[in-house]
Amino acid sequence: MSIIKRRDFVKMSAVAAGGLALPGLGFAQITPNEEKPLRIGFVGVGGRGSYHLDAALGIKGVVVPAVCDINVTNLHRAKRWVEEAGQPTPTLYGKTDTDYVRMCEQEDLDLVICATSWKWHAPICIAAMKNDKHVVTEIPIILTIDEAWEVIETSEKTGKWATLALEQALVESGYAMAVLNMIQKGVLGDVIHCEGGYIHDLRMVKFSPTEEPWRLQHSIDRNGNLYPGHPMNKLMAMTDINHGDRLDYIVSMSSGATALNEYTQKLYGDKHPYASTPMNQGDVNVSLLRTVKGKMLTLNFDTNTPHPRGIYKVQGSKGSFMAASGLGSHMYVEGISPKSHQWESAKEWIEKYQHPVVKNYNPPPRTQAIRGHGERGMKTPLTWHLLVQALRTGNTPFFDVYDSVTSSAVSPLSEQSVAQKGQPIPFPDFTKGKWESRPPIKFQ
Repeated sequence: MSIIKRRDFVKMSAVAAGGLALPGLGFAQITPNEEKPLRIGFVGVGGRGSYHLDAALGIKGVVVPAVCDINVTNLHRAKRWVEEAGQPTPTLYGKTDTDYVRMCEQEDLDLVICATSWKWHAPICIAAMKNDKHVVTEIPIILTIDEAWEVIETSEKTGKWATLALEQALVESGYAMAVLNMIQKGVLGDVIHCEGGYIHDLRMVKFSPTEEPWRLQHSIDRNGNLYPGHPMNKLMAMTDINHGDRLDYIVSMSSGATALNEYTQKLYGDKHPYASTPMNQGDVNVSLLRTVKGKMLTLNFDTNTPHPRGIYKVQGSKGSFMAASGLGSHMYVEGISPKSHQWESAKEWIEKYQHPVVKNYNPPPRTQAIRGHGERGMKTPLTWHLLVQALRTGNTPFFDVYDSVTSSAVSPLSEQSVAQKGQPIPFPDFTKGKWESRPPIKFQ
């Protein structure tokens, strides 16, 4: 596709804060200080959105002036939580599906948080940026390649960023930051291949009217690697994608689709409409991505079959790391591991190389566990800490608009490849050549 001429922005130098250096990428920044509250508006306050809302309400200096949701119950629960936190009653938006536009136009906000169903993510990001607001969305940030370019164009034109900054796979994982640290210290040598995926039994979620039944429609209508955000958040950082390397092309294949029909028959009987409704989404999808410098990523996607969570693996020229749900994490480093060609427990490796940002994060305990769909911990999630810190120091979150769009673009590109019987599909360079000089994602 033709690429519209884009503005060049002067790069801003990174500002170190609290021991963390985040790269400034040339975007105009809202830089409130500790005395000026961070004003955050929320669009979508169901299970995941309510989790983010409760996390934000427990952070000193964060205020919530506005909330948007078309579900009245969710909207008024959010209102109650804001009031219970001792803040003024927020302005409520929910008259129409697009009332988020009115919120973005009328409210004085530093940031918008989007946690709606997938189809609204890109439109909400675009509306926020066009109204002079940064925005963070749940995954995926886009569903189509046209949306991908529009999000990037809008970000560059307005100087506002849209990101997946609250994606927890890398920062909140028990091992991923340690593995990133090992890679950047050369423990595993040159990374050759990574494997990960979204392997999560979501059959009940798809059929539950109180959770996310809209997910089922994606299985009816689409066929590809539909939820690449979690694995890509980890693996892009570990392979320097958009930061010294970039994705070149993708090959994707899906199995047949029978599991959801069988699940419907088991729960509701043969007469239920979904017992015989054709499902486009294959029960298992495997996508292969190759970078221009020869690295390879394997992404697995399966939300339709009974199974524990999946496997993550990083293969380097000197050794390998693997983690599997319920089976622990394992390492093998040639010449160092005690037995040749045998895994050893990765526990001591993770302890030795756990990233300083993770080890040094010790926030004060909260008065109650965070509510909503997420880790019900008694401390502010590190992702939220890093997001607030980036806003206050005038930096861009480490997983920026180019990284965020790239990770989500796997989905529509995989659909193209599946539809063409596994033909390779070129991967757009969303950085427009900047990948060659952009430094690796690092926390210092």
